[in-house]
Parts: sequence; structure tokens; C-alpha cells
Amino acid sequence: MEKPNIVLVMADDMGYWAMGCAGNREIRTPNLDQLAAEGMYFPDFFCTSPVCSPARASVLCGRMPSAHGVQDWIARGHISYGEVAPGLKEKHGDPDASWEYAWSRQQLKDDSAIRYMEGFRTYTDILAEHGYVCGLAGKWHLGDAGHPQNGFTYWQPIAMGGDNYFYPVVLQGEKFDMLRNTYITNYITGKAFKFLRNRDNGKPFYLSVHYTAPHSPWERSQHPAEFYDLYRDCPFTGTPNVPPHKWGAGYSQEDRRNRIQGYYAAVTAMDSDIGKLVGYLKEEGLWEDTVFIFTADNGMSMGHHGIFGKGNGTFPMNLYDTAVKVPMIVSCPGRIPAGSVARGLYSHYDILPTIAGLMGEAPEEGLPGRSFQEIFQGRVPDGRDAVVVYDEYGPARMIRTREYKYIHRYPYGENEFYDLEADPGEEVNLAESKDPAVQERIAALKNRMEQWFVRYSDPDRDGVRQAVCGSGQIGLVGSAGKGRKAFLGLGE
Repeated sequence: MEKPNIVLVMADDMGYWAMGCAGNREIRTPNLDQLAAEGMYFPDFFCTSPVCSPARASVLCGRMPSAHGVQDWIARGHISYGEVAPGLKEKHGDPDASWEYAWSRQQLKDDSAIRYMEGFRTYTDILAEHGYVCGLAGKWHLGDAGHPQNGFTYWQPIAMGGDNYFYPVVLQGEKFDMLRNTYITNYITGKAFKFLRNRDNGKPFYLSVHYTAPHSPWERSQHPAEFYDLYRDCPFTGTPNVPPHKWGAGYSQEDRRNRIQGYYAAVTAMDSDIGKLVGYLKEEGLWEDTVFIFTADNGMSMGHHGIFGKGNGTFPMNLYDTAVKVPMIVSCPGRIPAGSVARGLYSHYDILPTIAGLMGEAPEEGLPGRSFQEIFQGRVPDGRDAVVVYDEYGPARMIRTREYKYIHRYPYGENEFYDLEADPGEEVNLAESKDPAVQERIAALKNRMEQWFVRYSDPDRDGVRQAVCGSGQIGLVGSAGKGRKAFLGLGE
């Protein structure tokens, strides 16, 4: 096929279940549902790590966190003092500052901004090499947010990984500044429109639209009333109402309702803006020549298994499907059969080889992913027979086939094994079963998983050997870090 334009929309902390097309009859996502009806829906698409920064790095470079070295959310290295608008530091240093300043207070340090993707060939680098103009609007969260990199020339990021919805800190010229009374979802969409309207018509384009939605906060004050009030009378029976998980925090029924209401509002507000983007592409005659991808960085539990949060909603981190499965829809009119469903297993690390394949390139040797570009020839791919998820909060590693899931926590457990055909909700952990057949299956899966990491990990960047505790990454790992501290410890 001729070089298509590519738009990739990435949500933040969005569960695979949080769409009407995924079977949720309470949440309102008419535009995502329409995308699925016009394109291909992937019901079993997985992240590489249930934490934002590691997952986003893996999407870009096609490697596991144990190979690229981003193993936690980035707590420092977003921006340097010299990039902050005058007076903003002082505002953030106010001891009476409210929640909206917390991210910036934590991250405005004297350390220089770090480029965590430097040295890795990303799919945006590949696209730029093939003549694409690449743009970013929204969340970056992979270090240095002040300067374009990895093939991007249009660069409109938010400063950090998350933010108050109405007081975002964003790049304004060559400085970061705080906007007031600006809903961040609309802001990101506006920057996406600016790229589309000012594009070079003689070149194909790639556009990343990286929303912070539906990441917390979820309070009423954080979202427009027109979306929040849509769910005022919703019974919220589509998400489980069960006691808190043994590894998680407690919550009341009022807490449960308020969190879900805010989460649903954030999703629907984002869906509305996605509809505006699609509408513009259609009005401008670009839709027929555009591959439109919707996904999320990681999954999310909103009461599922008694958890409110993603993988790090519990400690040790959980690897339930609600944490590691993400939405995935690909639309390309005239090439992808409308309403098609890819029933196999797929992962974020398959995105780079797919995009490279569109450019006529074979993926770099030693990468775990494989292309599913046959979808653009009107075929439904078979998918893979197993996916692997990596998490160094513990640490834990997971292998999942269509029939089984095994989670191994180093060094002490608790390990988990689920028969997904008999127990699709992952309610009965069979890891300690005395059944020899079960233990034989576990041993086979564990061996397969460990061999997989031998093949696709970089021992120097392997988080099993790093002190990852979930408090944030502040530097490069292994030899790249030159002996400096890579992670915050508990209590810091």
C-alpha cells in the first residue's frame, strides 16, 4: 500500500472493558464504538508493563522494559529549571499549594532533563526516515519533555506524566507554564488540530495524540459538568462491587461511586474529542488515506478484583487482565474490513514491526514483536499463542496463553496460575494445587517465560537486578546510569 498517514491516539490508564464495543452498556463511547464498527477491534491486546512510562517506551521502541531500561514511572528528568516560566517554581514551592501543583513540586529539581529513549530506534524515527512529518500532542512521560526527539518535529507535550485536568503545565514556546481553566483533554485535541491544519500537504504525516484521560483525578471539579452529570444516576453495575483486595487500599461505597463516575466522565470527554478528530479527517478528505489507531498505555481496574488502580494499584503489583489488557482499534477504510475482530493475542511490542512493515522494512533483529500488517490486506491475523508482561515492582513476570496465565514473583511469591477457560475472571489461584498435571503445566509455562527473557532482555537493564519499588524512576539504569541512583526508594 502507498504510504498512509498515521494517527495514534493513546489513552492513559484505560481498561479494555471501558468501551461500549467491549460490552460495557453503561459507559458512553459512541465514537470509539463507531471506529470499531468501521475497522478492526482487538479484544485481547496487552501492554508490556502495567505502568505508564515503561509501557510507552515499549510501544515506541518495540522492546521490553528489561531491554530499554524504563521500568517505573518517570519521577524526574522531565524538565529542567531553565525551561520553566519565571514565577512557576515559586508558585509550586508554596507550602499551601493545592493538589494541582504536586507533580511539579516533586519534579522541578536541579537535575538535567533525561532522554530515556536516546540510543533506541523508535517507530517514529523509522517514519521520519521515510519522509513523514511527525507530531506529538499531549503526554510524553519519557524524560526530556522540553525538546523534540525521536523523529518528532511538531512537539506540544505536557510537562509531566499527569496533571490536574483544569490547570495543566504545558510547553509554551520555549518554557513550561501553567494554564488556568483549560480542560487538558480539549487542550491536547486543540494542539492536534493545529498540527493537522498546518501540515505539509506534500508529505505523509504521523500524529501522536496522547491524552491524560482517564487517569485520576476523578473529582467532580476535575471534569466538565456535561460529562460528569451524564452518570449522575448510573447504577454502575458494569463494574464489580466487591470487597477491597488483600494487597490494596480500602474504600467506601461513596468512594467507589465517585471514582467510577469521574473515570467514566473522563472517558466520555475524550471520546467526544476523538469524534472531532475523526470528523476533521473525513471533512478534509484525509480519512481514506489514514491509518487510525486507538489504544492505551496500560489497563485499569475500577473495582475489578476489589482494586482501584492499574498494576500498581496493589503492592505487590497485580497482573490481572484488567491491569494488563488494553483497548486496541485500528481503522483504515478500504483496507481493513469493517466490523472485523482479531481474536488472537497481541502486544504493544507488535506495533513497531507493524509500522516498520508498512514502510517496507523488516524489524530489527532481536525484537520480540511481530507485524500484524496483514490486516491492511483485508485479512484477520492469527495473532500469537502467548504474550509476556513484565513488571519490576516486586518484581513479577507473567506469561499468558489463550488457555492459561502464570505469574511468577521474584524471589518469594505469591505466584499465581489461572485456568482461563474454566476461570476467565481469574478468581481461583491454582499455583499451590497438588494436582501433578497442574504443576507440570506451571513448570512448562515458567520455563517458556524464562527462556523468553533470556532471549529478549538486556542483563544490564534487567529490573530483577534493580531496586524498583514503585516510587518513581529518576535516572538511567545499568551501565547507562554510570553508577548513579536510578530509582527513588520508599519514603523518599
